[in-house]
Amino acid sequence: MRLIARLTVAALPLALGACNTADRLANIGATPALSEIQDPTAQPGYKPVRMPMPDVQPVSYAPNSLWRTGSRAFFKDQRAAKVGDLLTVNVAVTDQANISNETKRTRANTESFGLPNAAGLENSTAGKAFGVGGTALLNATSATSNDGLGSVQRAETVTTNIAAVVTQVLPNGNLVVEGKQEIRINFEVRELVVAGVVRPEDIAADNTIDSTKIAQARIAYGGRGQITDVQQPRYGQQLVDILLPF
Repeated sequence: MRLIARLTVAALPLALGACNTADRLANIGATPALSEIQDPTAQPGYKPVRMPMPDVQPVSYAPNSLWRTGSRAFFKDQRAAKVGDLLTVNVAVTDQANISNETKRTRANTESFGLPNAAGLENSTAGKAFGVGGTALLNATSATSNDGLGSVQRAETVTTNIAAVVTQVLPNGNLVVEGKQEIRINFEVRELVVAGVVRPEDIAADNTIDSTKIAQARIAYGGRGQITDVQQPRYGQQLVDILLPF
């Protein structure tokens, strides 16, 4: 059983490498393929968002009034409000952190114990053999020193716009939105994914919303292609990094 397990572990990176090699050989000289336009709610693992909801308010009607109950404007609202509507998300992520910590600790102890006079034992042969009569019968010295220095410096900036689609309307009127954008430049595809929950009141008149107003925001920016492939370690190296305990 151990031999089979070892052979399986050894064959796993070879199988992964063979699949990766076949794909790379088939795409030599070709640009990375873009993903198909897909329904976010039909993707594997998609789960509707469930949030705490307020109590349902009764609807009142005014037959002789031109104002519709619950309307946010006198004229028809052109902003995203139902499943399938689109809105533009202004992604502006600016993250900066500069942390520096330094800790120093020093301690020194010295202990000395002697028996200069011990009822005449300092004059006997046995007493002298055991150090009786001296000032250094026991001498202990200890010293500890600790110096720790830590520093973190990070700066990240992502600024772009992406159109998102409303995938769900929650009972309190909030909208669940999700958008994905792919841009291919030469042999590299850049991907941007934005998802979260927004309030209709936070959507501007031009049907846009800032990413800072998205609750439970999930923003992912990455890529795939020749540059990303070079930056990633091989499957075998990744497997060794996971299995090796040192």
